[in-house]
Amino acid sequence: MPSTPPTLSASTAALQELLARRIVILDGAMGTMIQERQLTEADFRGTRFATHSHDLRGNNDLLCLTRPDVIESIHAAYFDAGADLVETNTFNANAISQADYRTESLVAEMNLAAAQIARRAADHAAARLGRPCFVAGALGPTNRTASMSPDVNRPDFRAVTFDGLVAAYLEQARALAAGGVDALLVETIFDTLNAKAAIFALERLFDETSVRLPVMISVTITDASGRTLSGQTIGAFYHSIRHARPLSVGINCALGGAQMRPYLEELAGLAECHVSCYPNAGLPNAFGGYDETPADMARVLGEFAAQGWLNVVGGCCGSTPAHIAAITAAVRGTAPRRRPAPLAALRLSGLEALTAP
Repeated sequence: MPSTPPTLSASTAALQELLARRIVILDGAMGTMIQERQLTEADFRGTRFATHSHDLRGNNDLLCLTRPDVIESIHAAYFDAGADLVETNTFNANAISQADYRTESLVAEMNLAAAQIARRAADHAAARLGRPCFVAGALGPTNRTASMSPDVNRPDFRAVTFDGLVAAYLEQARALAAGGVDALLVETIFDTLNAKAAIFALERLFDETSVRLPVMISVTITDASGRTLSGQTIGAFYHSIRHARPLSVGINCALGGAQMRPYLEELAGLAECHVSCYPNAGLPNAFGGYDETPADMARVLGEFAAQGWLNVVGGCCGSTPAHIAAITAAVRGTAPRRRPAPLAALRLSGLEALTAP
């Protein structure tokens, strides 16, 4: 343990200054853009993994090692579209998720390369565009849940432990930090216990390095019930993670912007930190695609901005640089959300939130 609290990273002040001045633009979907490239198994394997024992197509994170040119060009396209902040291509770059491809041993290398690719794209974009450009290290939810059993006949069984999640997140976060990210984004959270493991791992990292990176947190509301997959309401979720002192908390994925409206409004009234929103480009159609046009997304998110609910905005599944350009234009000139005064109250949570004065 360090003898003094971790110091803030060098870029933290610049990011906080931007958030105070205007709505910050996050990028759009990485997976959607990779799919547009119609890459083959050979692209995912490259020369290095030509004889790997398992199929690798679909392991998008591996492209940071085999096709870094593709990933860097996608980051560049989002910066050119107006993004201030791009996410590293590391949504599944953890040992738990990579086990499906038998590539667990590559996790540290994968995350380091992803951070360096995004950092390079950000630095080039800043020089080209004449404005600050930032990188968020993306930590996805993994493909396991710590709160629920995957076996209906064994309700006590868990496919992963809290300690296992902490170890996986810590390995990933160490490499992202070493690669030069400006913030760490724990995203697409469907199980709050998984998120708590990620937060615990990040705090351990900050103790190790004596440098504190801003932490951004984004949850997924899975359906019209207004709850996460593990059952929490948006208010209960916020109560559960506010101790992490996040730079921002928000909602992404699963729903389109219109379906997120009541949950974002509630969160905007609760959160003492900044609030983010990056929805899918509508709900999936019968073919698994997304039908909302850039104008459709921009109209909804522009309304959210006008209501004073947004500090950070972008797109998730189905969104492209064209969507981000439209969103950027829609929120330009709209003041960022003003954070409410801290509430002196006891805040508790189970599946529901409880606030006691």
